Amino acid sequence: MPSRSLKPSSLLPALVLCAAVLYALGAAAAELAQQSSQAGGVGISVKPTDVSAAATTWLFQVTLTTHSGDLGDDLTRTATIVDAAGKQQPAVGWEGDPAGGHHRKGVLRFKALSPRPDALELRILRPGETAPRTFGWKLK
Repeated sequence: MPSRSLKPSSLLPALVLCAAVLYALGAAAAELAQQSSQAGGVGISVKPTDVSAAATTWLFQVTLTTHSGDLGDDLTRTATIVDAAGKQQPAVGWEGDPAGGHHRKGVLRFKALSPRPDALELRILRPGETAPRTFGWKLK
């Protein structure tokens, strides 16, 4: 079979398409970046790990850290996700470190909102705090 050589001009459409896909994936990753909040001696970091349209359960990686006090939060009772219209969904589970101690890490699970909203907010109300910590992302 004779070999054919590709001309650089014939590769241009494929390269443009690849660049566009990589840019879109990078933009999506940036929109769902880890967010952090520091208040009252407690740091909370949250990163969505699966809030896709196909998922029935949405997952958020959560880390709590303190150098004073105790992290006895029951995140399944104090965390909610909220869409732009104000529709709230309570957490359905926590898979990770048990309550207590100075460092906790795990995955907070929620039933996916349907239809999938354009924007999403995760709220965590800690014991003794008057307002919830809020973390928000644009999904579309």
